[in-house]
Amino acid sequence: MAYLGIIDLGSNSARMVIEDLHPDGSYTEILREKTDTRIAQNMGSSLVLQPEPMRRTIAVLKEFKARLDQYGPLATKAITTAAVRTAKNQTEFLDLVRQEVDIEFEVLTGTQEAHYDYLGVMATLSDIQNGVILDTGGASVELIGFKNRQEQHEISLPFGAVNLSEKYQLADDVKQVNVEAACASINQQYQELKWLDNFKNDSVILLGGANRSLARVARAFNGERQINNIHGFTMSRALVEQLFDQIRQTNRVGREKIAGLEKSRADIIISGLLPLLNLMKAIDAPQVIFSESGVREGIIAERVCKLDD
Repeated sequence: MAYLGIIDLGSNSARMVIEDLHPDGSYTEILREKTDTRIAQNMGSSLVLQPEPMRRTIAVLKEFKARLDQYGPLATKAITTAAVRTAKNQTEFLDLVRQEVDIEFEVLTGTQEAHYDYLGVMATLSDIQNGVILDTGGASVELIGFKNRQEQHEISLPFGAVNLSEKYQLADDVKQVNVEAACASINQQYQELKWLDNFKNDSVILLGGANRSLARVARAFNGERQINNIHGFTMSRALVEQLFDQIRQTNRVGREKIAGLEKSRADIIISGLLPLLNLMKAIDAPQVIFSESGVREGIIAERVCKLDD
């Protein structure tokens, strides 16, 4: 057996998977864990990782390391993304992780993160020919445009569910003027991506925690019993907008009670859906398609290809 352990430290959560890679190129998931660490919390414009988010993140990484060690010697790839990528105290944090947890993290560039997203989607959604992949994280979004399943454009933009919520006060009693200010900022950055014009009327393929929450809310709204079965799930633009309006008009306490929505995301779900809403308008997307496969599955796909070479 060839085990591969992957730790993905994002801006909002830390995830770990262990996969058993088979000689035929397939793989079996042995373990999957996820904990909200929100390392991007209160970074603000200073772009400094704060002591408490670092402390709780390291505590979770120690738990992950203990689980990995139970499987004996195995190949491990640890990656981290936007929050650590932009942090002015990145080196100090990664040195602390190395000392306390004995894990060496690779800091992905935005382009690398986007490319792994693309590989993960292509490996698991075989029927989609054209579209724009949107991965909404805590401190960044990745956009990947593809035609005939070939990657044409990829970019990472410096806004996400956590930093939008903090910057525009979108957590509790949300004011429309703040929503509009956040949308104006997002749209300004989208307008600079002239290549988006080549994807008019194409679908948006969705990754990221906020988008997965939207899928579960929609499945609960539709009366589905298996609300976590979201890979390949399709929603119309009209339903996306309808559900967002309902979420937007509910206060934080009410959001915590919405079927399908994780309680821990109640303060960042509005901000987390704004990149999607504005992208749908920008390219006049008729629908969205949800993917459970992203960076981690892209890493596995890359590793399997190397084993085949």
